[in-house]
Amino acid sequence: MTTPQVPFGDLARQAAALGEDLNAALLRVAAGGWYVLGEEVRQFEAEFAAYCGTAHCVGVANGFEALYLALVALEIGPGDEVITVANACIYQAAAILQAGARPVFVDVDPQTHNLDPNLIEAALTPRTKAILPVHLYGRLADMPAIYALARAHGLALIEDAAQAHGAWQEVAGHPRRAGAWGDVACFSFYPSKNLGALGDGGALTTDDVALAAHLRSLRMYGWDKKYVTSALGGRNSRLDEIQAAVLRLKLRHLEAWNRARAERAGWYNELLAGLPLTLPADEPGHVYHLFVVESAQRDALRQQLLAAGIGCDIHYPLPTHLQPAYQHLGYQPGALPVTERLASQILSLPLYPELRREEVALVAQACR
Repeated sequence: MTTPQVPFGDLARQAAALGEDLNAALLRVAAGGWYVLGEEVRQFEAEFAAYCGTAHCVGVANGFEALYLALVALEIGPGDEVITVANACIYQAAAILQAGARPVFVDVDPQTHNLDPNLIEAALTPRTKAILPVHLYGRLADMPAIYALARAHGLALIEDAAQAHGAWQEVAGHPRRAGAWGDVACFSFYPSKNLGALGDGGALTTDDVALAAHLRSLRMYGWDKKYVTSALGGRNSRLDEIQAAVLRLKLRHLEAWNRARAERAGWYNELLAGLPLTLPADEPGHVYHLFVVESAQRDALRQQLLAAGIGCDIHYPLPTHLQPAYQHLGYQPGALPVTERLASQILSLPLYPELRREEVALVAQACR
């Protein structure tokens, strides 16, 4: 296989930049002799909670498990409905269904690609228990509006912040980060995330001390104490010490990496100006997990880029409500027109902190 001229992602660059610090973190864990739910996890939980601006963080196995455990901890299950989006792959719907509840899909804002708060009230029923917005591509959903709706209707608010580590919106003149808006927020540390582990990992953040304690029980089979199960719905969903040590190291660099992502997004906006593309609207607090353009000729553009050795991808090509496994939910093509149009036009271009200016120029040239 030919090496791409510009790879879509290159995690080895980040690992190389971390150098001996990364090796030292791994060796520290190996020498310590404790590998699951130890001091590295406790320290990371405290540090990540402080970073997000919350009182508590609970490390778990991955982002999907975080979503599922959040639903179970909030006692959302059979007969309940959860409002969410259909353009963020299938993770939210899969977790909601696994908890026994039903996902109710609402269309997205055509500029931000995030849950449109103006459409939420029409989707509410007496069975609605929660709103689950996704902060897609590194941009927060309209959280002031969604927060107000959730509180007005007595609904739980669950953030899916898997693509938004460090993203923020301003409240009363102060930035509030992803993870600090909902009753609980769910993070993934998949290696390609803005804050990524060397394998799977996830976490939940909350200000609710009782909810945090419940989540800690649920991640460990529902145990109240060792070998005593007090809560139903528990899992074996633990963040391991190696991943926690790596995340502690990387967290120190996250703000600089997010600034680098925004800088490279600016390069793209400069070099792609004038082309028949819709570029992502820039705004303060966007951390550019992905740089996603829209093109009426998306498939042709994708093939053009791949032929030029430019890595690219589609996030995501088939909306959740049209996935074969979810046809029993009763949605038909046309149910979410903005979501469906975007799925046919979006294309993700390479973007990561180590991407060089000349590589962005190559991508832009290949788009012409």
